[in-house]
Amino acid sequence: MINYTDILREHNLKVTPQRLAIVNELYLKGHISIEALYELMIKKFDSISLATIYKNINLMLESALVQEVKVPNAKSVYELTKASHSHLICTECSNIEDITIDLKTIQNNVLHTNEFKVSFTSLSLSGICKKCS
Repeated sequence: MINYTDILREHNLKVTPQRLAIVNELYLKGHISIEALYELMIKKFDSISLATIYKNINLMLESALVQEVKVPNAKSVYELTKASHSHLICTECSNIEDITIDLKTIQNNVLHTNEFKVSFTSLSLSGICKKCS
């Protein structure tokens, strides 16, 4: 079983019931928008505000517990930080799937061609998933 208390502490975040619930939902859902997260949290904490969700997600982003996934033509979603990976985004059902792609070749090409050292990469591929096609 995953110990969310330890995870929050490892990222120097105070352990609160709301933060534990947010981390749990991020773990269960994989990728979730702030609005969808708020809809889940309001069922558990009837006095929680959307601003509280934003504040907690921003703190989790700053501490690298969470990362933002930018979705073309849609609002960003958030996920627990994992090993480097990319995303497949279905334009029909909006499902987001993690995929591992070796981006080192691309980074090396950029370095040699443009003399630009890449410090961060993010790759999302949009299309239609097997279920929708």
